[in-house]
Amino acid sequence: MRRATRLLMRRVGAGLVLVVGAASVGGLALRVRAGEAAAPVTVAADAPRYGLASAGLSYPFAAAVAKGFADAAAKAGARAIVLDARGSVQKQANDVQDLIVGGVKGIAVMPLDAVVAQAWVARANEAGIPIAAVAAQVGDPRTRAARDVYPGLVGLATQDEVAAGRAAGRLAARLLPKGGVARVALIEGAAGFPEVEQRARGFHRGLDAAGASYRIVAAQPGNWTSEGGEAACQNILVAHPDVDLFFSEADDMVIGCARAVQAAGSTARLIGLGGSKLAIAQIKAGAVDGTVCFKPEALGALAFAALHRPTGKRFLTYPLPAITAGSAAQCVGQW
Repeated sequence: MRRATRLLMRRVGAGLVLVVGAASVGGLALRVRAGEAAAPVTVAADAPRYGLASAGLSYPFAAAVAKGFADAAAKAGARAIVLDARGSVQKQANDVQDLIVGGVKGIAVMPLDAVVAQAWVARANEAGIPIAAVAAQVGDPRTRAARDVYPGLVGLATQDEVAAGRAAGRLAARLLPKGGVARVALIEGAAGFPEVEQRARGFHRGLDAAGASYRIVAAQPGNWTSEGGEAACQNILVAHPDVDLFFSEADDMVIGCARAVQAAGSTARLIGLGGSKLAIAQIKAGAVDGTVCFKPEALGALAFAALHRPTGKRFLTYPLPAITAGSAAQCVGQW
């Protein structure tokens, strides 16, 4: 498989994005380009090639990051090669190695495992290829501050995950019932992702800074998916039917949680994180109370810029406003 990948990389033609993986990935490649408003840009066959080792294009957020990366490459007259790890750390390790062997000009990686990714940075550095992280940190998140960019990276294009969680916590404090200790439940992402701990840490800080009186009654993983969020909220509602508020660490999960809350007849308030198109629609419809606005296409573009024209600034981000029904127009969903 890895030899075939290298052959494909050498033979890439006029296409802007190359996605390598299972047969079903062909459809995902189209989704990376879906919604493009600008006219297609012709890229020379000998254009410089930049690689993105995606976490998995079946994740809408990751697909949007890839779209932003590919669009930025096209505007710069470069070719984007997007490899789909499909949620596998081992495949992502192989993808990074394939990009190194293929001699790309730069590599962006959306790491599935922040600690394992340290070895990938070392390999790229040894090969003299610039490498940047996008949407997730490299290094142990328990010991590395959110804005502390791992040595060897030319840039980290991401949200400040702690700040995002803090914005969600401040919003939650406004929604919690007054006059007692509110019952709060967390729907976490998946093990190995640094965002899980960082978003939870920020959420606690936001609640505490707002002076909220609360107790975390449960925390379960939703594995970043709508189905996982629904199952986790169902389980929690069985054990804690009086939950006052659910905080889902990603909007896909809050969509599923909303279904569980409605089915249970619960009055729990719902906060997500990410600013997805579906979540914004649910906020406008009144099924979800709020989220924090992310811009994954902007992250992809920032990661490409860090590789293509580094400025010396290594931590690259943007503002993270909390969104409710009254301010939903301020967040144009990019995923």
